[in-house]
Amino acid sequence: MITFTTAAILAIACWSLGSIVSIFARRTPVLKVPAFLLAFGGSVVMISFIAFYWSILDRPPLRTLGETRLWYAALIPLVGFLVEYRWKIDWLKYYCMALAGFFLVINLLHPEVFDKTLMPALQSPWFIPHVVVYLVGYVLLAASSVTALHNVSLQLRAKKNVTGESVSHYLALLGFVFLSFGLIFGALWAKEAWGHYWTWDPKETWAFLSWLAYLGYLHAYRYNIERSKLQWYLALAFVVLLVCWFGVNYLPSAQNSVHTYTQS
Repeated sequence: MITFTTAAILAIACWSLGSIVSIFARRTPVLKVPAFLLAFGGSVVMISFIAFYWSILDRPPLRTLGETRLWYAALIPLVGFLVEYRWKIDWLKYYCMALAGFFLVINLLHPEVFDKTLMPALQSPWFIPHVVVYLVGYVLLAASSVTALHNVSLQLRAKKNVTGESVSHYLALLGFVFLSFGLIFGALWAKEAWGHYWTWDPKETWAFLSWLAYLGYLHAYRYNIERSKLQWYLALAFVVLLVCWFGVNYLPSAQNSVHTYTQS
């Protein structure tokens, strides 16, 4: 039976080797395919482990922070590959693979005791769509922030990167769409589970603040605020999502939150 440790180490090894071979592939084109297969293999390993893990738990592995990190690690490199395919930008995938590896290392350092059971509130048809939509949204917005951070570094070196600015914008726009659906599905879930669409629970409040942060970015973009300045905005906006994702769990007000099942 494959263990998380084995899957994590194998995935990190694939991403690392794929990145190294990609560097040599710039001078030796014949290495491009092996480099891609190695890098892509890391995500295949994690997706396969999630599927296996789902069957073992007999529930979707979406309940705890550690479980959501598995999904981030599997999905965020895929965004890098898609950006490379669509915009011919290859550097984003390296950031994405590094971020995926970082999530796996956190899980390796803080192993969890997983429980097969789901509390009644999670036994809802809205559980999976709500969490999955948020996961995809967070992955896209993380990639957007990483791209913006790269663009900022180029700005500081007085280099232009118009394509990179477009990529960060489209990733943020798509991520915002998923974030919006996540809020809607969450409200419908809350109505079914607790009888109210919205209760200003700490998690709900920060989810709304995250949505407002990216709505602010889209308004600024619409009214032609200087694109280079907006890269700083996107680079920093992900901090709000990080607080919503796991930082809010450490707030005193979160101790009585209905979202305490996500803590671990």
